[in-house]
Amino acid sequence: MMDRNTLLAFFLIALVLIFTPKYMELVAPTQPRPEDTPPASYTEKQNEPPGVVTLVDNADSLIKPQEAAIALPLFEENITILESDLYRAVVSSAGGGTILSFSFNNYFDQDSQPVDIINKLGAQNLGINFKNLDGDMVDLSIPWEYESSFSGGLITKPVNMKYSHTLASGKQILKSLTFYPDSYVIDVEINTEGVSDRVFAGVYSLGWGGGLQSTEENIDDDLFYFNSFVYQGGELVDLKVKQGEQDYELLNGATDWAAVRTKYFIAALIPSIPTDVAAATMGGFYNEKEVYSVSLSLPSSKTSSVSIYLGPLEYERIKLIGRDLEMVMNFGWSFIRPISKAVLFVLKKMHEHIPNYGYILILFAVGVKLIVYPLTKKSYQSTAAMQKIQPELMALRDKFKNNPQKLQQAQMQLYKEKGVNPLGGCLPMLLQMPLLFALFQVFRTTIELRSEPFIWWIKDLSAPDTIFTLPFTIPIYGAHVAVLPVLMVVSMFIQQRMMTGGAAQQPQQKMIQYFMTGFFFLIFNSFPSGLNLYYTLFNVLTIAQQKLIPPPDNTAS
Repeated sequence: MMDRNTLLAFFLIALVLIFTPKYMELVAPTQPRPEDTPPASYTEKQNEPPGVVTLVDNADSLIKPQEAAIALPLFEENITILESDLYRAVVSSAGGGTILSFSFNNYFDQDSQPVDIINKLGAQNLGINFKNLDGDMVDLSIPWEYESSFSGGLITKPVNMKYSHTLASGKQILKSLTFYPDSYVIDVEINTEGVSDRVFAGVYSLGWGGGLQSTEENIDDDLFYFNSFVYQGGELVDLKVKQGEQDYELLNGATDWAAVRTKYFIAALIPSIPTDVAAATMGGFYNEKEVYSVSLSLPSSKTSSVSIYLGPLEYERIKLIGRDLEMVMNFGWSFIRPISKAVLFVLKKMHEHIPNYGYILILFAVGVKLIVYPLTKKSYQSTAAMQKIQPELMALRDKFKNNPQKLQQAQMQLYKEKGVNPLGGCLPMLLQMPLLFALFQVFRTTIELRSEPFIWWIKDLSAPDTIFTLPFTIPIYGAHVAVLPVLMVVSMFIQQRMMTGGAAQQPQQKMIQYFMTGFFFLIFNSFPSGLNLYYTLFNVLTIAQQKLIPPPDNTAS
């Protein structure tokens, strides 16, 4: 049996590495699958700079046509469909280029259909808002005039789609969207110079309303990562709302970017000149569903350029954009991030030669085991040595049970004589902790493992390897039954039994062993199968290692 220090270390590892993230999910409100709801709309809050908007779940706040500035002429809505090797986009002339649909050719939902991340809430994304000099909101949600010759289809080079909107004064607002066949970046250019003298306070807002659509079969897990962000001056500010809440935050000053995200996808507004941004806003409401929005306040006296990254959270693509946009990705605490990124880099490089991530994880586990072999060897030998001197330690405890100070001195003397380090079994495990944390983050949140199958019943390495679903839910465990967690705890139990060396166990030791085995089983049942595959194989390799490593002779009595 493992000594108490090792058991304590394992227990702390479980609490920190496993139980804390699970606890955060448990305390997060249950969130239903998004369904169709009344349209969300933009409205301006009191005491906010003109042009700064937020998203609220209130259909009554929609601007009524008679209250809006009259815009002539009126045009019928133009729908344009673009396709590339990466995506399929449906763009409306409403609002000067609202994206009605944006689906990916390389990512699919549980029905094997291309993932579409546009939320069908009725709110316009990439919408422009401002007040006129009378303090009235100008309605720019109606269809604009489409001025480009491109009518849709497959794009093999950049395509520029131009829109114009004419106010009653005859002055125009110009807006264009540029799509690229090999990138998820869309460049948006807005020219409000012609109407600048009619814009209250000289600022307007460009916003992303309606959030993003949930794309995963496990809705709760997906919504756990829903958020809105603003990045200013090297500081990332995020906003998360709970059931029945509505929140809003205004951040004045230059802005590098503002974004909304799901577990695997993101929509980020990135101004070409951060200092042009007067303020950024982020808002969210949770009324039957969780929806986030962001906007940027831009000067009306000049043409502004904003890029939007509308795509997957692929680290290399996000990194190439710059502006520290990768800060939105969850790689763990600051001291863990470099290790997490290194692990992801290695997995992706291996995938260039091995098409199945399941086999990659197996080879990765073998590689990690070889790297940490000296540590685990030392840990096993130290634990075995501690087990060998247990009778002598028990005799000392009986002899000095009324004198703790002398007991401690006698124990230290025994350790010195036998050449045993009482912390030898714990320290190697603690030294591996950064790697374990990194693996946890990478396997749990990276899109590279999303919907990647292995063999047989393991259809998705980013989700539990469920074989059937129970008609009821068990707390912590869930309602599904997976195979790999069973294999993992069996390997753990065998490993623990081997470390006892056949020695008799005290009732307390048995209780701790059974508790830890059961605890790991309950928690790991909801973990991605890729993570369980790695841990199971790592345990099997450790068992083989323990068979090959002889017990230390230098601790013999």
